[in-house]
Amino acid sequence: MLLYNLLQLVALVLLGLATLYIFVFSLAGLFYKQRVYKTAGSFKKIAVLIPGYQEDEVIVEVAEAALQQDYPAGMFDVVIIADSFQPETLEKLRLMPVKLIEVSFDKSTKAKALNKAMSILTAPYQIAVVLDADNLMASDFLEKINAAYEDGFMAIQGHRTAKNLNNSWAILDAISEEINNNIFRKGHRVLGLSSAIIGSGMAFNYEYFKSLMAGATAVGGFDKEIELKILKAGHTIAYLDDALVFDEKVQKADVFGNQRRRWLSAQLHYFRQDFLSAVKHLLLKGNVDYFDKAIQFIQPPRILLLGAVLLTTTLFISSNYLLQNENPFSIAWAAIVVACILSFLFSVPRYFYNAGTFKALISLPKGMLLMMLSLLRIKGANKKFIHTKHTASIR
Repeated sequence: MLLYNLLQLVALVLLGLATLYIFVFSLAGLFYKQRVYKTAGSFKKIAVLIPGYQEDEVIVEVAEAALQQDYPAGMFDVVIIADSFQPETLEKLRLMPVKLIEVSFDKSTKAKALNKAMSILTAPYQIAVVLDADNLMASDFLEKINAAYEDGFMAIQGHRTAKNLNNSWAILDAISEEINNNIFRKGHRVLGLSSAIIGSGMAFNYEYFKSLMAGATAVGGFDKEIELKILKAGHTIAYLDDALVFDEKVQKADVFGNQRRRWLSAQLHYFRQDFLSAVKHLLLKGNVDYFDKAIQFIQPPRILLLGAVLLTTTLFISSNYLLQNENPFSIAWAAIVVACILSFLFSVPRYFYNAGTFKALISLPKGMLLMMLSLLRIKGANKKFIHTKHTASIR
C-alpha cells in the first residue's frame, strides 16, 4: 500500500501542478480587457512578410486580401516569399502590386525564406509583420499593430483565429487555438507576463526582428527560438485580441497529428536548451517572463492533459474505493478534475457552444490518441521540415 500511495502521490503532484498552471491563467484570462492603443498620426513603414512553400492554391487570394488594408498605401508592402511555386502562380503574382521574392533551398524552412527576403529588401521598414501563406488579415490589422508599436512594444502578437469550421478536426483545432489564446496570451497579460507568440499574425520592430532571425537556426519552431531571445533580453510581448488574423484550421486527422508532433518536438528541444539559463536569469535578474516561458514548454498539451487527468483520476479513485484507501487522495483527484474541466470551460469562447462542437467532441478521443502517438515520434521532428499544405480558403 505504501508503494501504491507513493506512486499516487507522484501522479497527483505532476498532474496537479500542470492543471494548476492552466487553471490560474485560464481564470485570469476571463478578466482580460483589450487596451485601446491610439496612433499619434505617425504611420510606420511596414513589411508584410508572407513566406510560402508550394502554396499555389491559396497564395493569390492571400496576396489580394493583404493589399486591402485600411492603412496608407505607400506605407506598407506585401512581400510574397515564393518557394517552389508553379510558373502560372508566379505570373499572377507578378501582375499584382506586391514584392515577389523567389527562393529555393535544398532544405526549405520558414526561417531561411524570411532571412533571404530581408537580405534583399532595401526599403526603410520600421515594422515587420509575419503571416503564414494561408492567413487573411482583418482590414484594420496593420492600423492596430502600428498603434501598439507606437506605444513602445518591440514584439506584438495578433489574435489568430479560425477562418474555417467545416469539419470536426477544424473545429477541434480552432478550439485548441482559442484555449491557448486565453491561457497563454490573455491570461498571461492580465498577470503582467508576456503573450506567447504563434509563428504568424505577429509583428516586430523590423531591425530587431532582422537581427533575431539572423541567428535563428531552427528548422521547425523558429518562433519559439526568437521568443526565448526576446524574453531573455527583457522585452515584453504585447497581445492584441482585437487585431484579427484568420488562419486555416487542419481538416484531416493525419495533419492534426503531424502538426502537433512538430510543435511538441520544438517545445521539448527549447526546454532542454533554455531551462537552466532561465533559472539563472530568474534568480540573478528576476526575469519571471523568461522562466515562465521555459516552464511553459514542458507543460503537456491541453488535450493530453485533459485525457491524462480524466483517465488517471478514474483509475485511482476506483482503486482507492476498492482498496478502502485514504479519502484525501480521492478528494484531491476530484479537485484536479474539476480544475482541469473549468480551465477548458473558462477558455472556450461561447460561440463554440453549439451542435457542431458537440459533434466534433466525438473525435476528441481520437485526437488524444494521435497526441499520444506523437509523443512516441517527436524525436528529431523539429529538425525536419514538415509542410502543412493549405487549400482554397473558406471564410
